[in-house]
This record gives sequence, C-alpha cells and structure tokens, in this order.
Amino acid sequence: MTYVIAEPCIDVLDRACVEECPVDCIYEGARALYIHPDECVDCGACEPVCPVQAIFYEDDVPNQWEAFTDDNARFFTDTLPGRSQPVASPGGATTIGRLGVDTNLVAAHPPVST
Repeated sequence: MTYVIAEPCIDVLDRACVEECPVDCIYEGARALYIHPDECVDCGACEPVCPVQAIFYEDDVPNQWEAFTDDNARFFTDTLPGRSQPVASPGGATTIGRLGVDTNLVAAHPPVST
C-alpha cells in the first residue's frame, strides 16, 4: 500500500484529493474516502491538498490512526454491507462512482460534526 486516508476524513469528504489524483484511485464511500492500494502510483499529489490532513504515506500514519492502514485495504478486498462482492480493482473511481458504503471501522465511528 502507498497512501492511506485516516480518521480526519470521516464525514468531511472534501474531494480535493480526488480532483488532484492523476490515476483516479480515490474512491468515495458513504462517510470517508479510500485510496486503492493497487491503483495508487505513490505520487503524493493527494496529500498536500487535503484540508484536514487525513492522508499519509503508509509508513507515516500516526499511531492513533494506524488501524486505518489495514482498513483502507479492506475497503477493496472485503465484501462491504450492501454489496455482493468486493470492490476489487475496477480500474478507476469514476468507473463506479460513489459507493455509498464504508468499512466497519468507519461505519461504526461516531458522527463528526462539521
């Protein structure tokens, strides 16, 4: 995996990172965004545009959010609620659009007021 979107993104969904990503590897769940580990080219373009500083290189994820490293990958490998199969590697976020579901970690997170 390369870059990871952590807890500060929950209930924000700013999408500046999505617009900056040159390979269309940032997918939208219901409450958070997720970077596809197989599609990301490790360019880092998403990190500086994140308004809530939620994007980290995998080795730099702060300890309090390290669970989001595996969780981000699970978004693409596990069958999420309301889906019949994993997201896998569809070849770009715009191909499938907003998924409207999240991993259990994000779904169980208390709502964040903005």
